[in-house]
Amino acid sequence: MTDTRPTAGIDVSKDFLDLATYPPTEPVRLPNTPDGCVALAARLAGIRLVVLEATGGYESAVVAALHLGGVPVAVVNPRQARDFARVVGRHAKSDAVDALVLAEFAAKIDPPQATAPDPDREALAAVLTRRRQLLDMRVMESNRLRPDTPAAIRAGIQDHLAWLDEHIAAADRELACAIRRTPAWRAEGDLLRSLPGIGPVVSRTLIADLPELGHRSADQLVALVGLAPFAQDSGRRSGGRHIRGGRATVRRALYLAALTARRVAGPLKDFADRLKARGKAAKVVLVAVARRLLVIANAVVRDGRPWQPALAEAK
Repeated sequence: MTDTRPTAGIDVSKDFLDLATYPPTEPVRLPNTPDGCVALAARLAGIRLVVLEATGGYESAVVAALHLGGVPVAVVNPRQARDFARVVGRHAKSDAVDALVLAEFAAKIDPPQATAPDPDREALAAVLTRRRQLLDMRVMESNRLRPDTPAAIRAGIQDHLAWLDEHIAAADRELACAIRRTPAWRAEGDLLRSLPGIGPVVSRTLIADLPELGHRSADQLVALVGLAPFAQDSGRRSGGRHIRGGRATVRRALYLAALTARRVAGPLKDFADRLKARGKAAKVVLVAVARRLLVIANAVVRDGRPWQPALAEAK
């Protein structure tokens, strides 16, 4: 039987939560505070599905409150919502309109529900994010060390670099301790590091930012991470394939892992060499290797068995 209950959309900003339902009713605005999130979850009891956009963290408290309230919720890529708005002819943009678009998106697209937040995994992801920020700052400071840099400024930069190195090392220690404290993560990390190209940083990124690993199909994960190529064909024209969207942190980690796996003797290197021999561009080859690594990592975690080269030949 078709579920005829209404759906809802929430436009999340730093300060406010704008709520709309579909079929449309009077829009509601609540503060993006703990009390506002609890009030929102209570108001949405009985709703079939709530959709929010991923907004870089502002939505986290709302999603947690909805899960605690037993309200089904899906978090979608903002590009998906904007493309849907254009399809249904909603070109105006305001918080209330965006919330209504999300509510209609929930009703007509019915995206998969988000899993309940895992506080430990979110804490791990936060440390990883901070580590990436520190590394980016280190690169910027290193670039400021030029031969003509005055001595006084050079000393300050070197002091800052030493401080950054100390805090990067502390983040690495914190990440290693967090993995060791959780037996399931420790086992998953060992399985992932059995793959060529995947070391501690990549394995921690997969554990923190891709909890679906081992629990979804390979095709779903490839799309989720943004490694599925999109066609650019029209009429007789056959354009190049491109990747976009998805979880950038995971995609970046797998791309870096592919750089190493591409050079390690074995099935993945053979796979990359075959693509190169067919005239594929270097970046296309690396994306294909990253995609193959993700598929194999999913199988390894799902089956609980370390890397076996034969898995690289699986289609």
